Amino acid sequence: MNDDLFFTLPAFKPDDALVQIKRALRDVRSLSERAQTYSLQGQVVLSLTVADGKLMASLAKRPAHSPDWDRRECKSSADVRSLLEEIKRRVARWTDETP
Repeated sequence: MNDDLFFTLPAFKPDDALVQIKRALRDVRSLSERAQTYSLQGQVVLSLTVADGKLMASLAKRPAHSPDWDRRECKSSADVRSLLEEIKRRVARWTDETP
C-alpha cells in the first residue's frame, strides 16, 4: 500500500497557537492583558508561554493574590481548543460569583 494516500496533520506551531488564543481572549471583556498574562479585576488568572515546541498555560483555580495554578501543555490544536473552552468557562463562573 502506498503511504502517499494518507495525509498527515500539519505540525503544531505554538507561536501561531499563542496568537490564536490572544485573539480569542480579546472577546472576553472581563480579562485585561499585559504581556502574556491576563488579569481579572487586578488579579492575575492566566499566564501563557511558549517553550520546547509547546504552549504552556498556567490557569488560576480561582482569582486570588496568590492563586493556586492549574498547569496545562498544549501540543496540538485540540489542546488549544480545550484550553480556550476552559478559560471561558472559568471566567464566566468567576464573573457570576462576584457581587
